[in-house]
Amino acid sequence: MTRSSVFSTTTRFLGALVGSLVLIVVIWSLFLLAFPDIGPIIGRTPIDVFEFLVSGSDAASQRSAIFDDLWITLGDTGIGFVTGMVAAIVVAAVFVMFRPAAQTFMPLAMLLRSVPLVAMTPLITMIVGRGPACVAVMGGIIVFFPALVMIMTGLNNAPRQISDVITAYGGTRFTTMRMASLPSAVPALFAAAKVSVPGAMIGATVSEWLGTNKGLGASLQQALPAAAYDELWASVVVITVSSIVLYAIVGVIENIVLARMGTEPT
Repeated sequence: MTRSSVFSTTTRFLGALVGSLVLIVVIWSLFLLAFPDIGPIIGRTPIDVFEFLVSGSDAASQRSAIFDDLWITLGDTGIGFVTGMVAAIVVAAVFVMFRPAAQTFMPLAMLLRSVPLVAMTPLITMIVGRGPACVAVMGGIIVFFPALVMIMTGLNNAPRQISDVITAYGGTRFTTMRMASLPSAVPALFAAAKVSVPGAMIGATVSEWLGTNKGLGASLQQALPAAAYDELWASVVVITVSSIVLYAIVGVIENIVLARMGTEPT
């Protein structure tokens, strides 16, 4: 792909995300209109959130408090994302190289995934505490399973001819993985990353809500019983926009990397 093609693809990608943001605002407004019983006390409109964060008399202090929590949540998101993706790549490579391991442990992994994270939280906090390890485990669990399936699919799609040539010249399973499977799985890796970024944000807020009592997850927990609905809606908006921005960053990096490899973005 040429540089102009990369720019065009990236522009279309970012334009679609902006359109998604506009659509979210429209659906949000229509939802409140369709369910008037929610009422203005609980239901906040986009204008209310804008006033809370930008144009209100106390907007500066309120915005500062939410963004201070956001930085904590973004750090927790990064911890969960890296933990889950690294674990998924390693396990997927092992499962692809050793088929019996996949047949034995994959059903167990899916069974573990079916257990609600809320139910596992007390056990996780008892084992690893309420610090970064709790964030890594809870965020990593949410990221790990969908990423594992997508990465395994990408690794299994390596061209058979290349694998056969490497094997014919005495290459080991690890050589085949390094020289054939991993390069062919790069599009799947980026697809898994794009899916995992919003999941990592969710995992971060859940771990903060139930485990660390820090960040936006903790502020949501505190705002709900206190009936601080302006703060609650503003926090949800900030989390949603941050997830979309992180997704966009991964998408732009994907376009650049795959363009250099001569591969069309997914």
